[in-house]
Amino acid sequence: MMSTKLTDQPSWRALKDHFQKTHDLHLRTLFAEDPKRGARFTLEAEGLYLDYSKNRITDETLKLLLNLAESVGLRQRIDAMFSGEKINVTEKRAVLHVALRANKDQSIIVDGQNVVPEVHAVLDKMAGFANRVRSGEWKGHTGKRIRNIINIGIGGSDLGPYMAYDALRYYSDRNLTCRFVSNVDGTDFAEAVHDLDPEETLFIVVSKTFTTIETLTNARSARAWSLNKLKDAGAVAKHFVAVSTNEKEVAKFGIDTANMFGFWDWVGGRYSFDSAVGLSLMIAIGPENFKEMLAGFHAMDEHFRTAPFEQNLPVLLALIGIWYNNFYGAETVAILPYDQYLDRLSSYLQQLDMESNGKHVDLEGNVVNYQTGPIIWGQPGTNGQHAFYQLIHQGTKLIPADFIGFSQTLNPVKPHHDLLMANFFAQTEALAFGKTSEEVAADGVADFQVAHRTFEGNHPTNTILAERLTPALLGKLIALYEHKVFVQGTIWNINSFDQWGVELGKVLANRIIPELESATEPQLKHDSSTNTLINHYRQQRKAE
Repeated sequence: MMSTKLTDQPSWRALKDHFQKTHDLHLRTLFAEDPKRGARFTLEAEGLYLDYSKNRITDETLKLLLNLAESVGLRQRIDAMFSGEKINVTEKRAVLHVALRANKDQSIIVDGQNVVPEVHAVLDKMAGFANRVRSGEWKGHTGKRIRNIINIGIGGSDLGPYMAYDALRYYSDRNLTCRFVSNVDGTDFAEAVHDLDPEETLFIVVSKTFTTIETLTNARSARAWSLNKLKDAGAVAKHFVAVSTNEKEVAKFGIDTANMFGFWDWVGGRYSFDSAVGLSLMIAIGPENFKEMLAGFHAMDEHFRTAPFEQNLPVLLALIGIWYNNFYGAETVAILPYDQYLDRLSSYLQQLDMESNGKHVDLEGNVVNYQTGPIIWGQPGTNGQHAFYQLIHQGTKLIPADFIGFSQTLNPVKPHHDLLMANFFAQTEALAFGKTSEEVAADGVADFQVAHRTFEGNHPTNTILAERLTPALLGKLIALYEHKVFVQGTIWNINSFDQWGVELGKVLANRIIPELESATEPQLKHDSSTNTLINHYRQQRKAE
């Protein structure tokens, strides 16, 4: 915890002064003055090549940003997390998603106990179950083979495994249909099961407490849908398993607690898909591929833990993000993967970043006087180019962007990949350098169009390039962003590992549910807007 307010730190003031002197610098000038900039401002580690040369930074900027990281005690904070200290201060918990991918011979102590053996015991149990389902040894109640896997969860219990399944679909068993249900809107469940046979369907219910209202509502609907055909309540034990810590509620639901997979309170939901929360993913891609993914996570963990900050991928990404968020006033970051398998990556990173760093008070409970977490958004290229890139190129907002691409495609359909990657390289070039009015006029463009076809450029991007999308590479990529978020939270002196902001809406929803379901007119005690809306809803619902 900081003894001096962040904005009063000498390292912060130095950056503020530096910004005043350099904020008008253009990338055209920076590249012209340093012909080797495109090679110098790069870093390669753990199979990821980061080009950060197309950022509005100089050597001095980097030096000052690294000084900031040192001055806020980042090294000590990293050590504290990896050693199992309870750095989640509002919930008095350790923060140990890194333990989920630790090697068997490691020791990470929480409350006097090495948690690594527990982690591997759960992974071994998951692997045994996944192999039984994949081989056909595990059969449904009527003896039919399981062909459909439906993960029921919400938040990190859905976004993580769903994103990773899409990302690694190439490696999945195509004889299995895998779907994900999260929204309490009945349409989500109805569409997920509409063409499936209950005799061949396995549901994985993911809820730490087994009380999450959205998840349990969907699970009960799944139970009713299954028993509508299977008739026997005993069938639940063959068609449902649980990822939970609440043995009593799991058993009450009808799930055999031998098929309950546990996890721990030192893992936040948005950091959890490499635990039992990823059981659906392990069934889809197999235990060996899941193990490779964990090895990728671990490799990036070790890079983050040991690499000097100036050669540390998560630290550099985080500091560059601080530069734009806190000094340029940029409010968003676009995540732009040029790989269709990563079509859910930006949604996943949205929760990871915004739920972690969407905080307005520091670790001591004081309201901060600076911006914290940015808005995360994006979608795969080249789709985005025909949607929102116009605003990035010629709009009035500064939008830093991360471009993520691969040198080799998993689906070599010529000439698709070269065309995709040509766009990948062209977009970062165009965003950086633009096109001046003189260059536009020289192309013979009519005078009245010149202003409209001029591109200012100077739009910052990071380029992350890897050889190929593999399970290990996905693990490295996700760990990269996990640790980036952690670094930024450390600099802002906030708790990146609680999420009290999601609770208030849940509490109020539980108050409103009986008011919607009541057969008689309820006595409403909300504000006039909410009261009117509830009455309007009740009136229209009568027409169902």
